[in-house]
Amino acid sequence: MSRPVVDLVIAVHSAERPIERATASVLDATDAAIRLTVVCHDLDAARIEARLGIHSADPRLRLVELRDGIRSPSGPFNRGLEIADAEFTGIMGSDDELEPGAVDSWLRRQRDDRAHVVIPRLRFASGRTVSSPPVRPFRSRHLDGVRDRLSYRSAPLGIFSREQFGGLRLESGMRNGGDLAFVAQLWFADAAVSFDRGGPAYVINDDAIDRVTFAPKPVSTELEWLPRLTGRAELAALPAQARVALARKLARVHVFGAIYNRRGAPGWLAREPTVLDDSLASLRVFAPGFERSLSRADHRLIAAIAAGVEEHELVRLATVRRRPDSWSTLTAPTVAGTIDRDGPFRLALGAFIVGRSTRARQERV
Repeated sequence: MSRPVVDLVIAVHSAERPIERATASVLDATDAAIRLTVVCHDLDAARIEARLGIHSADPRLRLVELRDGIRSPSGPFNRGLEIADAEFTGIMGSDDELEPGAVDSWLRRQRDDRAHVVIPRLRFASGRTVSSPPVRPFRSRHLDGVRDRLSYRSAPLGIFSREQFGGLRLESGMRNGGDLAFVAQLWFADAAVSFDRGGPAYVINDDAIDRVTFAPKPVSTELEWLPRLTGRAELAALPAQARVALARKLARVHVFGAIYNRRGAPGWLAREPTVLDDSLASLRVFAPGFERSLSRADHRLIAAIAAGVEEHELVRLATVRRRPDSWSTLTAPTVAGTIDRDGPFRLALGAFIVGRSTRARQERV
């Protein structure tokens, strides 16, 4: 085929994955010149080709094998990015799918805004909306990494300019979190970022029982990427505001989330009693003062981690901090922290607005 405008990469790690669903959602509903590269990770390409039916003969499809023996999605995604030569590239999970016309919509947004990065609207297959990133109201172009809280979008979904970002790669060997340093460099670069907030959605499915990033694992494994991320020279060189914004997100979503995700699974803290405190300590070195605009509920959880309380109490506090209508979750210890752009109240308001606009789009469709 002639050189495509978009190189989209899917990494598939198991022949049981519904790769035909993802493939069809791209090839059957994109008018633009696209190439879909499916990287078969430690798999024979013939096994994946057999699942694709009529799509296996589509000239826009490229099947590539990668055998590295490493249980990480980073390797196959990086392989696909390395062989891409289109103007724009992007990645996609093998379990997921695109609403019809998604790629075409991203390209229209790119042309209209002259954007280097276009991020899509996200929703779960169940219909539940994804309210990230909680950008400023009515903003869709020329987004700012700090003011539009772009770091709350944790994966590089959508398209990005290969000329601007063609050298970026996911962190090798990471079972999860390998894309976090990648996206941090997207959000805080000198680049034009647009949000296709009214366009067709990227649909997240969770029906694969062996999804790598969802598999249970020790907390140290789940957060193994964090000290490597905060130690990267290019991120350490970011302005203080950017590092603080990133650190807040990492604490809220990943460190506190690691506790919440272990409710009903006793015994995890006894095996790794200092891993949470160590993770927060690395964030303090990376972005001193990042805790200032965290909620009162967040501060109580941080204090409990430092005090070494029992895991059931940590889980309780991690659950409390997620309540959307509590004084302790909507206010910080100080007025300045509460009304900060990344403070709990404005963060919740931004998420509400994005979620509401996404739901409105679904109802129209």
